[in-house]
Amino acid sequence: MFAQQAPLPPKITKEKKGEIVKSIQYHNIVYISNIIANDIASIPTGEPLDYKALDRAIIAFYDQGYFEDIYTTFENGVLNFYFKEKPRIGSIEIKGYGNESDRTALIEQLGLKRGDMFDDIKLNKAEQTIKAILEQKGYYGNVIEFSSTPIAKSNAYNLTININQGNEIVIQKAIYEGREQLSVGDIEELTANKEKDFLGWMWGFNDGKLHLNELEYDSLRIQDAYMRKGFLDAQISSPFLSVNFNDYNATLFYKITEGIRYRVSGIKIILETPVIEESVLYEGLKLKKGEYFDVQNLRADMESIKTKVADIGYPFANVNPDLDKKDSEVEIIYYVSAGKKVYINDVIISGNTRTEDRIIRREILLAPGDLYNLTLLRQSENALRRLGFFESVKIDTRRISDDSMDLIVTVSETRTGELMFGLGYGSYDGITVNASVRERNLFGTGNSAQVYMDISKKRQLYNIGFTNPRIFDSRYSASFEIFRSSYTDWNYTENNTGFSIGVGRLLTNNLRFNLTYNISRAQINDFGNSTYETFYGYLYKGNFQPWKSSITPSLSFDNTDDYYFPKNGIIASMYLEYAGIGGDERYTKLYGKFAIYHHLKTWLGLDLIGRYKAQSGYVFDEGFTPTTNFFSMGGISTVRGYQSGSLSPSPIGAEGFYVGGNYMFTNSLELSYGLFESLQMRVSAFYDFGLIGNHKRNIAPFVLSNDPIIRQSAGLAIEWVSPIGPIVLVFPWAINPKPSDKTSNFEFTMGTRF
Repeated sequence: MFAQQAPLPPKITKEKKGEIVKSIQYHNIVYISNIIANDIASIPTGEPLDYKALDRAIIAFYDQGYFEDIYTTFENGVLNFYFKEKPRIGSIEIKGYGNESDRTALIEQLGLKRGDMFDDIKLNKAEQTIKAILEQKGYYGNVIEFSSTPIAKSNAYNLTININQGNEIVIQKAIYEGREQLSVGDIEELTANKEKDFLGWMWGFNDGKLHLNELEYDSLRIQDAYMRKGFLDAQISSPFLSVNFNDYNATLFYKITEGIRYRVSGIKIILETPVIEESVLYEGLKLKKGEYFDVQNLRADMESIKTKVADIGYPFANVNPDLDKKDSEVEIIYYVSAGKKVYINDVIISGNTRTEDRIIRREILLAPGDLYNLTLLRQSENALRRLGFFESVKIDTRRISDDSMDLIVTVSETRTGELMFGLGYGSYDGITVNASVRERNLFGTGNSAQVYMDISKKRQLYNIGFTNPRIFDSRYSASFEIFRSSYTDWNYTENNTGFSIGVGRLLTNNLRFNLTYNISRAQINDFGNSTYETFYGYLYKGNFQPWKSSITPSLSFDNTDDYYFPKNGIIASMYLEYAGIGGDERYTKLYGKFAIYHHLKTWLGLDLIGRYKAQSGYVFDEGFTPTTNFFSMGGISTVRGYQSGSLSPSPIGAEGFYVGGNYMFTNSLELSYGLFESLQMRVSAFYDFGLIGNHKRNIAPFVLSNDPIIRQSAGLAIEWVSPIGPIVLVFPWAINPKPSDKTSNFEFTMGTRF
């Protein structure tokens, strides 16, 4: 597009030969200073002009890559260099390629940026890079076109790159010659390139598209599939791909020699130095004598042995397996070299511009002088992630000497404060007005505080709260909350005003105990009609303004690896609320929640998180328990697809007069798939099951059924950590609704963990 011109001969006559160079001047240069230009030219002043030196200077200037044309003049001892600079890139626009983030990433890969020189060399290189990227993605026959428009009154151009993606190569047939013992599914579970499924155009089925950048590794993946089934001698050829460029269909071919299948005849662990009891290392090994060999279990056992040795201060332990094959059996021998015992020299923290060092340091379970411990190191990383203060957390090690190392803690802070005012719409609450100031890391101290207001058709909530999770960096916590709420149930309105104070202590790194005292007063009014008022007047014994004074001990456990999107770990909690320390209300409420997370990427090769969540509770009525302290079901936190709190037992013959249940159980199965990691967005599929009822509860003269209400639902949800906080959009389907049920086909919530 812009061909480089050969340098013009210097406009200097022979008569000038031998004349002294008194000064040197440079004309029309913008991006190089005169000082740097003198260094490049290397022509001395005060000496006769040297033509060979002048030629070298011109070539040196061309070599900088900035200039399209250069010529010189020499008059009265003044040597003048005249330059015509190459045009610059004023802006870059890419058309025909992905979304905005894809295009931004592509520009970075091309190495082009605003202000760069505009020349054919750069454009040719960019064209080849784009074609290579597209071919790695399986697109062939790509056409890349460049166009440019000059920017007025400047030596710059707006560059437009038009990408016309070619056709994708589709693998219509994959042939595994010699395959007998494994199914095609066993093989293609691991490979990136697979035969197109019959319904390949549907989500969840293989579309057969070629992934050229992964093709060279698929032979190793097939070999790994065989080694998972015990075929240690399996040999896999390099892939042969036959492509018909008329229709871009392809056939993929491998030649496989399977060999025999091996069982484990025995397992030995040989320690180079006896730093740990061998019996400890044998505990929990996955490979078992008599079972078929599985390379996945071998890797897990190596990691288990290494971790146990590293946990007693040997971070550089090596575990080398030896496979002694005989006939159709293999003996596994692990040779363990512990290395030297290492102590922590220092903990160095970086990346925290706002959070105080001490807040990070108190979550690190290793301190200077401690023996290295790999498990504690991993737990420290997870503890920092669970705070929710950081976008990323990484703890590296730096060896200082044979027996000491530093821990390098690198964090990238994320937004922890929320200042919000807005309008929303909920499937049950209708139009919502909310405003809040919330900070989970107040002034970088790790404390949390909030002032919150939420007003909707069904609910009004005002709340001021403060929590210090680690008083003076100890294992003790304290909190207080002042609240006023108004909630419109299906039959009446309940207003609550009160406050609570709490103290707690970390019992272990993952287990916390809390003790909370609550005092509040309720006001029940605005009944749907006089019949409701009469009915609930009986249940409330005529006291529509009861006082509650309660104390609640609780335990909570959390060993997950992230605050918003846990991939692995368990969150569990339980509490026992006793109301009867003064006040009017008399009851004991037992409640527990449990959630387990497991990342399925190792098994399926997908960013898929499996979740199981359950909750259960029981209320013991000890004289006076307001209806609102019993359980109800339905809504985003119990059984989705039924409106919030709408599933509640009623007396026989008084349907619609909700009295709640004294027991409840719900559980959910979820699969969450990562859509856009950079946007922290996932989509999940779920199944909910719940039951609620009453056991030996007396509300005479009314009679309650002993049969529980059982409901199920399923659906999809979009989970997103947005700039204003976590948002969940739920699209549920009620599986077994009754005609009187209040169902919902859309729900959403903000500000909750997933």
